[in-house]
Amino acid sequence: MTKTFKYNISEIFYSIQGEGTRVGRPCVFVRFQGCELRCDWCDTPYALEIKQKEQLMNLEEITQEVEKYECKFVMLTGGEPLYHKGVKDLINWFCDNNFEVVIETNGHQSIAEIDKRANFVVDIKCPGSKMEKFNNYENFKHLKKNDEVKFVILNREDFDFAINIIRKYELNNIVDNILFSPVFAVLEPVTLAEWILKEKINVRLQLQIHKFIWHPGKRGV
Repeated sequence: MTKTFKYNISEIFYSIQGEGTRVGRPCVFVRFQGCELRCDWCDTPYALEIKQKEQLMNLEEITQEVEKYECKFVMLTGGEPLYHKGVKDLINWFCDNNFEVVIETNGHQSIAEIDKRANFVVDIKCPGSKMEKFNNYENFKHLKKNDEVKFVILNREDFDFAINIIRKYELNNIVDNILFSPVFAVLEPVTLAEWILKEKINVRLQLQIHKFIWHPGKRGV
């Protein structure tokens, strides 16, 4: 990819990682503009429209913006980062320059050819998202133990769906961490916690702590 190639970037910001096993750590977020899915509970609707041009930045401009924060932990998110042409070059650059790279992906795009030095958080869509049909279960073949699989849970149907996927694909033997996240302000965390305890399943309940630190609708955090 040439230095003149432009990535469509929604925002780049420095904040506290709000989810997953790295929760609470300072992190630089590179949010891509555009996603091919339309989940009912999406909390970043401003980054969905693919044809919407935000900040058109080349690789050098992105990496310079990230480096100014002096933080070696970077998350590529969206939108959907793996939807974008040229993203492999950006991932490779971060890996080559000793960044801890985490890619948050919607579970539809293939991760097969992405640099294995990067880590993945693969979001498997439950029925409540209305995007279940786009799940790419082939991605399970390419996960490492320290990657993560995430299910956003809207209701009991979603919970049962997630358990069935875990058992069908033996996900506990593939990754060390399976994340169950309640849809914010819809499913009470205590309800999800009780379901997990009753079913005795090996998953991690996660809350989006950035929505408790800052206002839930605040951008750039």
